[in-house]
Parts: sequence; C-alpha cells; structure tokens
Amino acid sequence: MVFAHDTALALQAAAALVNSAEPPDTLTTVAELDAFFRGYEYTGRHDGDRAELEAVRAIRPRLRTLMLSPRNEAVDLVNEMLAEHQAVPQLVRHGAYDWHLHAVDDDAPLTTRLVVETAMAMIDVIRADEMSRLGTCADGDCESIVLDLSRNRSKRFCSTACGNRNAVAAYRARQSGDG
Repeated sequence: MVFAHDTALALQAAAALVNSAEPPDTLTTVAELDAFFRGYEYTGRHDGDRAELEAVRAIRPRLRTLMLSPRNEAVDLVNEMLAEHQAVPQLVRHGAYDWHLHAVDDDAPLTTRLVVETAMAMIDVIRADEMSRLGTCADGDCESIVLDLSRNRSKRFCSTACGNRNAVAAYRARQSGDG
C-alpha cells in the first residue's frame, strides 16, 4: 500500500467529490450527498440538508486546485487550509479502523472535515514526493482527477468509462487503418 488506509480513503473521497462536478454533476441532491457520506465511511456531524449540500458543492474547486497544484504550491494551500480551520491532529480509533488521524472535532461542519481531511492526506502525498499520483484524465474530453494508487503508476483514466471509450476508439482507428 502506497499510503496509510485513512490517507488513501481521504484522497479517494476528495477525488470523487471533485469529479462529481464534472458533467454531468453527480452531487445535486441531499440523497447523493448522503450516499457520498456513507460510501466514504465518514463519521460525525452530517446535517443532511440543502445548506450542507451547497456548502460541500462549493468546496470542490478549492480541493481540485489543491490536488492538481505543483508541490510547493500545494504546501502553501495545505498550510492555509489547516490554519483556517485550526486543525489540531489527534490519533483516534473508532469503528473498524485502528488508530488514525483526525484534525477537527466530529461535530465540525462536514465541509470543514472534508477540507481538513483532504489537506491532511495531501501532507502524506507531499512528504512522500508523490504528487505525480494526481493528475487529470487522459481522455481528451474529460477533466476529472485521476488518483493513481497503483504500484506501477499505470492509471491514466478517471473511470472505466473513459478507459473503455479510449480503448474502443483506438481499436476502431487500428481497424480502419488510421492507427
């Protein structure tokens, strides 16, 4: 495993959250936010209302900027985010997970926890000099984030759909003699 479980999960959640803004937007209802919250095993406060949904939707561009920034710029953004939310890292254990880091209280707004958990995960990415594990989809029509946690760093597409679309296009180009 490249990163600790909580880091990998926070990065996956952040990538999914950022990518939810790509057309078609897949975070438009409270039910979709509820599914995101459960799917990425968040704990703590979850208001489950339209105001929380809109607040979560509003942080997507900031998280995208962080995840795609060059290393030195990412450092500045991480420090800014942690200071803004007065993050104080603490070891906690709950549910099925052994000791891991939280940096804000469970009763903090979901947006605060999403920003801080993403910033905390990015600390590990920055310290390990693994920024190359974050990029954009190789599909020319897609701007989604690709998080490559594979050992051989071979992930090029954000989803199976983008990968399949490009494989089919390459196959058709070969068959027509254009490739």
